[in-house]
Amino acid sequence: MLSDEPHPADPHAAESLPDRFCAVRRLTERLAAPLSAEDQVVQSMPDASPTAWHRAHTTWFFETFVLQRYVDGYEVVDPSYGFLFNSYYEAVGPRQPRPRRGMITRPGVDAITTYRDEIDRRVLDLLSGPYDSAAVPILTLGLHHEQQHQELLLMDIKHALAQNPTRPSYSPRPHQPAADPAPAAWVAFDGGRHCIGHAGPGFAFDNEGPVHEVLVRPFALADRPVTCGEWLAFMADGGYGRAELWLSDGLYAVQECGWDAPSYWDRVGDEWWVQTLTGFRPVDPAEPVCHVSLYEADAHAR
Repeated sequence: MLSDEPHPADPHAAESLPDRFCAVRRLTERLAAPLSAEDQVVQSMPDASPTAWHRAHTTWFFETFVLQRYVDGYEVVDPSYGFLFNSYYEAVGPRQPRPRRGMITRPGVDAITTYRDEIDRRVLDLLSGPYDSAAVPILTLGLHHEQQHQELLLMDIKHALAQNPTRPSYSPRPHQPAADPAPAAWVAFDGGRHCIGHAGPGFAFDNEGPVHEVLVRPFALADRPVTCGEWLAFMADGGYGRAELWLSDGLYAVQECGWDAPSYWDRVGDEWWVQTLTGFRPVDPAEPVCHVSLYEADAHAR
């Protein structure tokens, strides 16, 4: 079946697929723009990936799963990219181990830019005329996949820049203090049997379905996030040293890793400061706390 219209299941059906494609692809490049070539190839831990790898991998996805499938006689830009930029697609073939993605200094940043431009051109050529409608859900998946990598790009470069003792920022800007929140209140929810999971039109990842029934116990949630000020109070009350608050694996992590504050917090004199994408600054007591593990959150809740 041939089509040149957005798929009816596409939540952005009012926006043409080429426009949607261009918007997502441009955003990735805008997110990478503040970074030097050196910034883009560093891998600060095994669970992170370099910015250059994110840019190439998302491009490889469109080349492999869209262009190779739906363009007759398609020839790949570079056969080695299938090994370098595959992530976990076992059926496609072997790949560079994730902890060693930082070793991929070639192709360089400029070559990856050229690769992105070329694949963008070829995808837009495909979309400029009649094409197999089976390509649309794959393209839609690729766009959501790239948006996931946009989040990862920021998360990973934040960790990388935080390893630099000069504390560089990704995008410097003045901090706007958060408004003081009202005292937290509790909102109760009834338990019972509930259906969860994706249903109906619109995009969803495969792990968001199918709809299924679960038994939920009655519970309550605070009506706002825990603040940094409340976390500071937890720390001042000896929270990281009170064994009775911690799950056993969490207490082991505290002792093994030396946790005494959320990630990216450091003591400067008598104050706690935090490394953010916009700079290194004092912790704002009114803003929500972030970069805490499940174990820390559990101990704080107790």
